[in-house]
Amino acid sequence: MFISSAFAQTAPAAAAGGDMQSSLMSMLPLLLMFVVLYFVMIRPQMKKQKEHKAMIDALAKGDEIITAGGFLGKVSKLGDGFLSIEIANGVEVQMQRSAVIQVLPKGTIK
Repeated sequence: MFISSAFAQTAPAAAAGGDMQSSLMSMLPLLLMFVVLYFVMIRPQMKKQKEHKAMIDALAKGDEIITAGGFLGKVSKLGDGFLSIEIANGVEVQMQRSAVIQVLPKGTIK
């Protein structure tokens, strides 16, 4: 009718090896981007998470800490997932261990 039939052309047997090479070359930029992404973003984040976990596991009674909410205090009680910090004389707050963002040197809080 109005549209003519289209016939697929078969590639010659000699060009089959070139097709494989061109497909690998087209995948190369994608692989390079993934490698760069891994070393720039993923690996440093995993390292930071590992350091934070080690810091949380090493908490002890009497450590002076800063929490994610901005509280400064001394650790008064430790539990598996929670800890109590004394933020003022006689004022204790209970929070999750993961809320601790930094351990301060002894004697920082007066």
